[in-house]
Amino acid sequence: MTDDAVPELRASDADRDRVADVLRDAVAEGRLDMAEFEERLEAAYKARTYGELAPLTRDLPVAGAVASAPVSFVKGPVSEGGWAGRIVGGEGSSSGGIAILSGFERKGRWTMPKRFGCFAFMGGGVIDLREADFADREVHVNCVAIMGGLQVVVPPGVEVVVRGVGVMGAFEHPRDDGPPDPGAPRVVIGGFAFWGGVGVERKATRAERQRLKEQRRQEKLERRASRQELHQARREERHELHRGRRAERERRRGEEY
Repeated sequence: MTDDAVPELRASDADRDRVADVLRDAVAEGRLDMAEFEERLEAAYKARTYGELAPLTRDLPVAGAVASAPVSFVKGPVSEGGWAGRIVGGEGSSSGGIAILSGFERKGRWTMPKRFGCFAFMGGGVIDLREADFADREVHVNCVAIMGGLQVVVPPGVEVVVRGVGVMGAFEHPRDDGPPDPGAPRVVIGGFAFWGGVGVERKATRAERQRLKEQRRQEKLERRASRQELHQARREERHELHRGRRAERERRRGEEY
């Protein structure tokens, strides 16, 4: 370990969760296969001390770092998380995209400006906001699609307003998945589609999908363990009842003699 934590100190649930987050990022990036991931994750949740946790991430980079760095177990101040940390201000890292008989993508970690313009003519483009930061709490995407297609991908919890007009084309509305998250940005999508289309899709990141999958797996394992404990308890009750009846029969047989 690179920090001052004593290996024999007991690990907390928060320590185990930090290691699990690094492992989920690693499998999403292809650094671990599913067998290695499951083995290390199981070891992380069974770990009782820092010394048991540290080796699980020693060969993995943390938070996209190039150099390998183990997870720190030194407790620091809690940084501001949630959507507030993704409303960063500024001008944005890209102001638009053009696809003429071609295509473009804006995805990964980038900053969505207050206004983003995109144009597709017999081509296509993707504006993926799942990992993006936002220059403002309300951003506007102006889409023009002529015999082409544009796709806007937003994470769950973001409020989406679609105001575009389609002529022999369409502006799709995202599937409603409940009210927006507190503090989440508002994405307003407008523009014009002629013999083309603008689609809007809600989709979680790969890491989040993996986290939910692992959460369901853990819940399944817990239910299975609970059923096994219940069955074991019932078997022990039956055995105890059987032993009691046998002892009673032997007692009565002894009284008869």
